[in-house]
Amino acid sequence: MNRRAHLIAALALLLASPVAGQSPQIAAAIAGGQVGERFDGYMGFATPPSPLVRRQVYAINIKRRNLYIDLSVQRNVTASVVGLTAACQLLRRLSPGEAYQLQDGVWRRWVPGQPAPVPAHCG
Repeated sequence: MNRRAHLIAALALLLASPVAGQSPQIAAAIAGGQVGERFDGYMGFATPPSPLVRRQVYAINIKRRNLYIDLSVQRNVTASVVGLTAACQLLRRLSPGEAYQLQDGVWRRWVPGQPAPVPAHCG
Protein backbone atom coordinates (compact mmCIF):
# COMPACT_ATOMS: atom_id res chain seq x y z
CA MET A 1 0.00 0.00 0.00
CA ASN A 2 1.38 3.43 -0.87
CA ARG A 3 1.86 6.28 1.61
CA ARG A 4 -1.40 8.04 0.65
CA ALA A 5 -3.40 4.82 1.03
CA HIS A 6 -1.90 4.25 4.50
CA LEU A 7 -2.73 7.81 5.47
CA ILE A 8 -6.31 7.45 4.27
CA ALA A 9 -6.70 4.18 6.17
CA ALA A 10 -5.37 5.76 9.37
CA LEU A 11 -7.66 8.74 9.00
CA ALA A 12 -10.67 6.56 8.31
CA LEU A 13 -10.11 4.75 11.58
CA LEU A 14 -9.49 7.90 13.59
CA LEU A 15 -12.39 9.84 12.09
CA ALA A 16 -14.78 6.89 11.93
CA SER A 17 -17.48 8.66 13.85
CA PRO A 18 -17.18 12.44 13.55
CA VAL A 19 -20.48 13.07 15.37
CA ALA A 20 -19.77 10.71 18.25
CA GLY A 21 -18.98 12.63 21.39
CA GLN A 22 -20.12 15.96 20.01
CA SER A 23 -22.30 18.21 22.08
CA PRO A 24 -26.01 18.58 21.33
CA GLN A 25 -25.29 22.18 20.28
CA ILE A 26 -22.75 21.09 17.67
CA ALA A 27 -24.99 18.29 16.43
CA ALA A 28 -27.87 20.77 16.04
CA ALA A 29 -25.63 23.32 14.28
CA ILE A 30 -24.43 20.66 11.84
CA ALA A 31 -27.96 19.37 11.19
CA GLY A 32 -29.15 22.95 10.69
CA GLY A 33 -26.41 23.77 8.19
CA GLN A 34 -24.84 26.45 10.39
CA VAL A 35 -21.58 24.56 10.88
CA GLY A 36 -19.98 22.36 8.26
CA GLU A 37 -16.92 20.63 6.90
CA ARG A 38 -14.34 22.51 4.86
CA PHE A 39 -12.10 21.25 2.07
CA ASP A 40 -9.05 21.47 4.35
CA GLY A 41 -10.21 19.03 7.02
CA TYR A 42 -11.47 21.59 9.50
CA MET A 43 -14.94 22.70 10.48
CA GLY A 44 -16.18 26.16 9.61
CA PHE A 45 -19.17 28.46 9.96
CA ALA A 46 -21.68 28.68 7.13
CA THR A 47 -23.64 31.21 9.19
CA PRO A 48 -22.61 33.18 12.29
CA PRO A 49 -22.74 30.81 15.27
CA SER A 50 -23.54 31.39 18.91
CA PRO A 51 -20.51 32.00 21.13
CA LEU A 52 -20.90 28.49 22.60
CA VAL A 53 -20.93 26.79 19.19
CA ARG A 54 -17.97 28.94 18.07
CA ARG A 55 -15.91 27.84 21.09
CA GLN A 56 -16.84 24.20 20.56
CA VAL A 57 -15.93 24.28 16.86
CA TYR A 58 -12.61 25.91 17.73
CA ALA A 59 -11.97 23.10 20.25
CA ILE A 60 -12.79 20.45 17.63
CA ASN A 61 -10.45 22.12 15.16
CA ILE A 62 -7.63 22.21 17.72
CA LYS A 63 -8.07 18.47 18.31
CA ARG A 64 -8.06 17.85 14.57
CA ARG A 65 -4.96 19.99 14.09
CA ASN A 66 -3.15 18.02 16.80
CA LEU A 67 -4.23 14.75 15.19
CA TYR A 68 -3.08 15.97 11.77
CA ILE A 69 0.29 17.02 13.20
CA ASP A 70 0.76 13.64 14.91
CA LEU A 71 -0.13 11.75 11.74
CA SER A 72 2.05 14.02 9.61
CA VAL A 73 5.09 13.15 11.73
CA GLN A 74 4.29 9.43 11.54
CA ARG A 75 3.72 9.53 7.78
CA ASN A 76 6.45 12.03 6.87
CA VAL A 77 4.06 14.46 5.17
CA THR A 78 2.85 17.93 6.13
CA ALA A 79 -0.09 18.47 8.47
CA SER A 80 -1.92 20.28 5.67
CA VAL A 81 -1.67 17.15 3.49
CA VAL A 82 -3.19 15.15 6.32
CA GLY A 83 -6.00 17.72 6.68
CA LEU A 84 -6.72 17.67 2.95
CA THR A 85 -6.83 13.88 3.02
CA ALA A 86 -9.13 13.91 6.04
CA ALA A 87 -11.46 16.31 4.21
CA CYS A 88 -11.84 13.75 1.42
CA GLN A 89 -13.22 11.27 3.96
CA LEU A 90 -15.30 13.76 5.95
CA LEU A 91 -16.99 15.31 2.93
CA ARG A 92 -17.94 11.90 1.55
CA ARG A 93 -19.90 11.25 4.75
CA LEU A 94 -22.14 14.29 4.76
CA SER A 95 -25.81 13.78 5.47
CA PRO A 96 -28.54 15.57 3.55
CA GLY A 97 -28.79 19.22 4.53
CA GLU A 98 -25.30 19.46 6.00
CA ALA A 99 -23.15 22.42 4.99
CA TYR A 100 -19.78 22.15 3.30
CA GLN A 101 -17.20 24.42 1.73
CA LEU A 102 -14.92 23.62 -1.20
CA GLN A 103 -11.85 25.53 -2.35
CA ASP A 104 -13.96 28.30 -3.92
CA GLY A 105 -14.99 29.48 -0.44
CA VAL A 106 -18.73 29.15 -1.10
CA TRP A 107 -20.85 27.41 1.54
CA ARG A 108 -23.36 24.92 0.16
CA ARG A 109 -25.72 22.35 1.62
CA TRP A 110 -25.61 18.78 0.39
CA VAL A 111 -28.79 17.68 -1.34
CA PRO A 112 -29.70 14.01 -1.85
CA GLY A 113 -29.22 12.98 -5.46
CA GLN A 114 -26.16 15.20 -5.86
CA PRO A 115 -22.78 13.53 -6.10
CA ALA A 116 -20.77 13.65 -2.89
CA PRO A 117 -19.04 17.04 -2.63
CA VAL A 118 -15.47 15.89 -3.05
CA PRO A 119 -12.68 18.42 -3.67
CA ALA A 120 -10.57 18.06 -6.81
CA HIS A 121 -7.54 16.98 -4.76
CA CYS A 122 -9.37 13.83 -3.60
CA GLY A 123 -9.29 12.20 -7.00
